[in-house]
Amino acid sequence: MNGHLIFQTTVVVCMHMVALAMLLALWRLLRGPTVPDRILALDTLSVTAIAELMLFGMYLNSAIYFEAALVIAMLGFCSTVVLSKFVLRRDIVE
Repeated sequence: MNGHLIFQTTVVVCMHMVALAMLLALWRLLRGPTVPDRILALDTLSVTAIAELMLFGMYLNSAIYFEAALVIAMLGFCSTVVLSKFVLRRDIVE
């Protein structure tokens, strides 16, 4: 086995593990007992989506997936802040 094949196999295994983490976060998002649990699950889901895109970009050796991951990171951060502020104050705009 050469180094490239080992790297590709490792990336594919990691992609499967991240997909499992995404499924678990989705389960918590749908069945979370409280709203903060659902917000945390949504944030976890966005982080795992970023990881999945990064791994897929590494697998295909394409830079466009890294840019898409950056966009999802910005949107995920903003949505987490807005949802947390809404839960705390029941008002987004002060």
